[in-house]
Amino acid sequence: MKIQHLVWGKVNAGNKRGKLLGFPTVNIRLHKDIPDGVYLSEVRLNNSKYNALTFIGAAKTFGEKNKKVESYILDFNKNIYGRWITVSLLKKIRDNVRFNSEEELVAQMKRDLAVANNYFK
Repeated sequence: MKIQHLVWGKVNAGNKRGKLLGFPTVNIRLHKDIPDGVYLSEVRLNNSKYNALTFIGAAKTFGEKNKKVESYILDFNKNIYGRWITVSLLKKIRDNVRFNSEEELVAQMKRDLAVANNYFK
């Protein structure tokens, strides 16, 4: 798998919106210019690798202006706040778009997850 972009940082607390929507994410600061969108990705924590979906950008649906990195790690449920991670962006699957409702966003996130599950199997 060819890496398109690589970002790293210390996991910080976001606004917990992903968790409320059923897709808890790990958040790190964006320290370079990367095109907005949703990417198939791989998260490294210590010596372990995890498949993930990563969003780069400002959450247009919620009127946000600051770009960030949010990774939803597949089949993962651990508190890793304050830990350093590396995120390898492997393939962009869609652009950053504004949805009319949280329900539309969640429906798209479920489609994104299906794409990821197919890609990583």
